[in-house]
Amino acid sequence: MIAYLAADSFLPELKAELKNIRSVHGNLVLTDGPLQSSVWAQHIWLNAKIESFESISQAAKILKSAGKLWSLYSFENHRRAELIQENLPKLRPRILEFLGPLPQDPLGSWTLLDKNTLLYSAETNLPFPNGEIEFHENKEIPPSRAYLKLWELLTVYGVRPEKGQRVVDFGSCPGGWTWVLQQMGCDVVSIDRAPLDTKIAALPRIEFIKTNAFSLKPQDIGVIDWFFSDIICYPEKLLELVRGWQESGLCKNFVCTIKFQGKTDFETLAEFQKLEGAKIQHLYHNKHEVTVWIKTSSP
Repeated sequence: MIAYLAADSFLPELKAELKNIRSVHGNLVLTDGPLQSSVWAQHIWLNAKIESFESISQAAKILKSAGKLWSLYSFENHRRAELIQENLPKLRPRILEFLGPLPQDPLGSWTLLDKNTLLYSAETNLPFPNGEIEFHENKEIPPSRAYLKLWELLTVYGVRPEKGQRVVDFGSCPGGWTWVLQQMGCDVVSIDRAPLDTKIAALPRIEFIKTNAFSLKPQDIGVIDWFFSDIICYPEKLLELVRGWQESGLCKNFVCTIKFQGKTDFETLAEFQKLEGAKIQHLYHNKHEVTVWIKTSSP
């Protein structure tokens, strides 16, 4: 069995994409069969097991015998679950540094299906409690917290431009993504109709173009190593922009946020999924949006 945990408010999206659903417990969807590709799972329990117990100490013993460190997902029987967790080795906060190493020690996940039934997995896809990825934030320079989703992608998923590469940041105002890319040593072409925050605009290696991203043609900018976009637009407009750059042959690496206006646009999301090499994930720091990236290693 494999269990998929949805972020708050996104259980319907997770249920819509999964097959062979066995049961649902809070935001946790338990499935039969092999691992499925999932956009909306914040955390995946890779080898879920169900076991009955009679006492708190017995439940703790079951978990200890299966793994060293455990994090709790609690959706009911909260106090009983807390007492079990208190009988397990204490889990220290796992707060990341930008581009720093990920925790190396395995972290299992567990929950109570009822007062006498454990659902647990010693193997998960991410070594963070319930897939919640926290950073030591920079609260001085970034003009908004939008930079955190880019930090998450670059740090956790290893999608990284290299120092000296030329990148474009569409929809850059107020400048959080432009700041991240500049700090990585990239030469940034920053594009928006609204100006950058003054602290960001003053940094070196940033060329700001005040214009509408959709009025530019790829040939107006030329060859770039990476296309970045956190632009606010309808998904179909972003798809059109990405396809235009792909067809131009002037860029092969893409990172962009698909922002949904109102209901989730499953139809356009499916079109993004058809793009060769595309990977799509609802990151912990995403809101009603998902992040898509396409990384081409060859020149």
